[in-house]
Amino acid sequence: MSKVTRATQMLAKAGVAFSVHSYDYDPDADSIGLQAAEALGEPPSRVLKTLMALVDGKPVCAIVPSDHEVSMKKLAAAFNGKSAQMMKPADAERSTGYKIGGISPFGQMRKVRTAIEEAALGADYVYVNGGQRGLQIRLAPGDAKTVLDATAAALISA
Repeated sequence: MSKVTRATQMLAKAGVAFSVHSYDYDPDADSIGLQAAEALGEPPSRVLKTLMALVDGKPVCAIVPSDHEVSMKKLAAAFNGKSAQMMKPADAERSTGYKIGGISPFGQMRKVRTAIEEAALGADYVYVNGGQRGLQIRLAPGDAKTVLDATAAALISA
């Protein structure tokens, strides 16, 4: 497995401190994020999942802890929209250039508006998908927010 992806290239170009961690990806896991957290020996709240959605029909990216579900109502509100829905897997792959299970918010084919769960910004570090199945990037959540020009918002269901 290559540890150089569009995601790592974007972070390196931005001058962000990060490290790359690989794990044995299980395609049959109920939750990819929870499986990654367990494999990395990290609490699920530190391993963030990247979700592709549509707000008022326009693609967006939501980054939330792997042990929570995103609230569609809160996601729409984060982008001043009326409604939100998850993007179909094939559309998410086409839009990002990454495969499901390996979608990173970094280095996507098209820049989309991005929101990160505000509670995650309080952590010293988080893990975000590195652009391949079984590859995670560890970095400061504030750096992720800055590089992605992301909005911090309450996105998770209570």
